[in-house]
Amino acid sequence: MDTERKKSNMPQTMRNIFGIFMILVYLGMGALFLFGFFPQLTGNWEWLRWAGGGLFIVYGFWRAYRQFKGLDTDITTR
Repeated sequence: MDTERKKSNMPQTMRNIFGIFMILVYLGMGALFLFGFFPQLTGNWEWLRWAGGGLFIVYGFWRAYRQFKGLDTDITTR
């Protein structure tokens, strides 16, 4: 019932570094999936390689858009 908004204890610089790191992780995993880095995803699992790679890349771009547009500045104030 408290109407005060809580501020996050994590500094903005650390939040930005973590956000950029996660963008690189998602885009990198998507590329690894699409280039066939995981040999277990062959045969009947080929569809998972393409779907997973595409989803990782799309989510990486979505996360980058939100990060650089400033939509994820402080989720505790919402």
